[in-house]
Amino acid sequence: MGFNRMRIFAAGAMGMLGRELCEMLEAQGYAPEKSDLPDLDLCDLNAVTSRLARFKPDVVINCAAYTNVDACETDISGAYKGNAVIPANLAVASNKLGAALVHVSTDYVFDGEARIPYTEDAPTHPQTVYGKSKRLGELNVMGLTNRYFILRTQWLFGKHGKNFVKTMLSLAKTQPELRVVGDQFGAPTYVRDLAAAICALIKTEAYGVYHVSNGSRMSDVSDVSGQVDAPYCSWYRFATDILNMAGVDVPVVPCSTADFPRPARRPHFSVLDNTYFQARGFEPLRHYREALRDYLKEELR
Repeated sequence: MGFNRMRIFAAGAMGMLGRELCEMLEAQGYAPEKSDLPDLDLCDLNAVTSRLARFKPDVVINCAAYTNVDACETDISGAYKGNAVIPANLAVASNKLGAALVHVSTDYVFDGEARIPYTEDAPTHPQTVYGKSKRLGELNVMGLTNRYFILRTQWLFGKHGKNFVKTMLSLAKTQPELRVVGDQFGAPTYVRDLAAAICALIKTEAYGVYHVSNGSRMSDVSDVSGQVDAPYCSWYRFATDILNMAGVDVPVVPCSTADFPRPARRPHFSVLDNTYFQARGFEPLRHYREALRDYLKEELR
């Protein structure tokens, strides 16, 4: 079956990734069936099963999630509904129809105490309600269907919705300096590049768990020093890159995680190793700085 003839159902189509992905699918000649609240309650198994049975998708893509990490710590029920029940329902409904399921997960399934990037087979040890609910979502998908792509990613930025890049640019307009955490490391990921990776995966039957972020292969990373050319960075380094590329002359001062206590524990080092994605024959995502440069061209024009 040609890609443009596949019937694709996109859950969470109005979020940052969902909107970018649907726009990319449409640009490639396909019109995905889009769903988001209040159109469909993805926590209602009967509603999900009925909707998918009517549409008869070949691929279901789950971009829906409860992503407010701090709010998850108190809204535990909401976190598990959004991050564990929804993927379970989509897995059940997809499995009944023989449809493939794409599920987007997170670096928060790990404890963030590593010294080298996490591979797909690294032991998971989530430390927050958000991470625990996302890990259960992964397990539900793996246990309820065989035709799945689970993509763990991190530090998303893109044109739709709020993100760190927009926040830094906005704060720089009113603050004499920016204080940004310098002891948390990850790989910023451009949702346009992540969407392209999803589009590549669904044309195959290379099912499994993948780490997909901009940059960060094991061969590229030897320590967590945050050196300038590393394919990962701290939030401080990322903020510095953002303002430098945008031509904004506001100082960025590094601080520690302890200086900004939050309800949910942040990982110290949660860089995802993308070697397996490349080993399966897929094009690795570019360095985050190249992606950031392209994003800023669009954001600032």
